[in-house]
Amino acid sequence: MSESGIHAHAPHEEALEQLTESKNHTLNQWVAIFTALMAALGAVVSYQGSHLMNEVLLYKNEAVLKKAHATDEWNYYQAVSTKQHLMELAQSLAPADKQTGIAAKITKYEGQKTQIKARANALDAASKQANETSDRLNRPHTGMARSLIFLQIAISLASITALTGRKWLFGVALLSAVAGVGLWLMALGWAAG
Repeated sequence: MSESGIHAHAPHEEALEQLTESKNHTLNQWVAIFTALMAALGAVVSYQGSHLMNEVLLYKNEAVLKKAHATDEWNYYQAVSTKQHLMELAQSLAPADKQTGIAAKITKYEGQKTQIKARANALDAASKQANETSDRLNRPHTGMARSLIFLQIAISLASITALTGRKWLFGVALLSAVAGVGLWLMALGWAAG
């Protein structure tokens, strides 16, 4: 301190202060660029994940709808089967002059049952296929959700880096971003396959 009470900086202190400010300024620029890129990538991953989830739900709804229609067909099959059994019982109890009409109804019910069973089996198969497609699409969606988590962690760590100036934190943010990008690429591969 000088006699007037004013603090005078030595030249090396001023140079060190400028160098520190310059390093922090450069680090902050990298953090800002990194954060912007991660936010943009996060938006893309979020959109893709949402789109994929819509498809998952669409196929799951399709599976439920097909299963409900199949159940309706099986109920109808049961009703026709019951009618056929009643006609078979009636045939054993009816007089000979009524046998022809009853036999025709039994044949009619047999034919209906065959058609109903084919429709019910087709609807069951369609339900199963839609359910399998939904499950297959859900796997990449889960990967994209995990990817988004790592990208958000990277953004958070980058923000803390900008506030604290800790370079090692930026390294951790980069690792988190790499993990997020890796999970995203894996999810894209699952979605394509």
